Amino acid sequence: MMKLSLGPILYFWSKQKIYDFYESVADTRIDIIYLGETVCSKRRSLKTQDWISLANELAENGKQVVLSTLTLIEAESELNTLRQVCEQRDFLVEANDMAAVQLLSEKNRPFVSGPFINIYNAKTLEFFHRQKLKRWVMPVELSGETLSQILQQIKETKLAEGIETEVFSYGQLPLAFSARCFTARAHELPKDQCEFVCEEYPDGLPFTSQEGEEVFTINGIQTQSGLCYNLLKEIPDMQQMGVDILRLSPQYEGIEHVIQTFSNVILDKAGLELEEKPYCNGYWYRKPGKDEIGAVLP
Repeated sequence: MMKLSLGPILYFWSKQKIYDFYESVADTRIDIIYLGETVCSKRRSLKTQDWISLANELAENGKQVVLSTLTLIEAESELNTLRQVCEQRDFLVEANDMAAVQLLSEKNRPFVSGPFINIYNAKTLEFFHRQKLKRWVMPVELSGETLSQILQQIKETKLAEGIETEVFSYGQLPLAFSARCFTARAHELPKDQCEFVCEEYPDGLPFTSQEGEEVFTINGIQTQSGLCYNLLKEIPDMQQMGVDILRLSPQYEGIEHVIQTFSNVILDKAGLELEEKPYCNGYWYRKPGKDEIGAVLP
């Protein structure tokens, strides 16, 4: 049976909001929950030990918990935090940077590769599998056709047999990272004195073109898609391919409804609809990422 995962929170939320959020999803049909700060090390609503304590609580509630690592590591302090996450033994780790991959493989620890690790073919997947890769999250820019080819090659060659495949299926696409903080820049603040203005945008800062098109969403040092990526109607195709897990990205409000809707489609049930708004799924069809191909399932 295909599973649902909840990716790490990509935005800067208060400590209380984070706890309230995970309390609200604890009894949903989410199977796997990713915890941790992946975007900016200055966001310290929760410390490493806080995340681990929260992970224990969710695990006691029957969830599989994975600790996610920072994506762009620039300082020794960030490496120290990375080491703490990789050295704990209670939870699987999602590596979002090659430093994390190295630390985990040196310790002979199974791990998950996040969507920021560039795995574009079966040979690369097999290489990481030898380093103890247990599950990979497909890079968001890859198409469904490419994924199908990779999974078929794995099946035929048995190069990475038994590995789990996870696909980012709902939320603002995490596209790129930079050493510069775009949210601080929008407020004419330097990165080192950012005043944590990103907390004012719990779902990111919309960035529109001169024509008024929602081109991107700004999230600190991370650039995201302007529209919400939505692969709800592609679930039957992914089931046929052999995709194991669909990832939903946390949003400030309404994630419970999204979880229920995706779960119903997986179980071939009817009854719920997603919010009516513009979506995108172009990457899946090898089209411009901002495009929406076809209609969202009722």
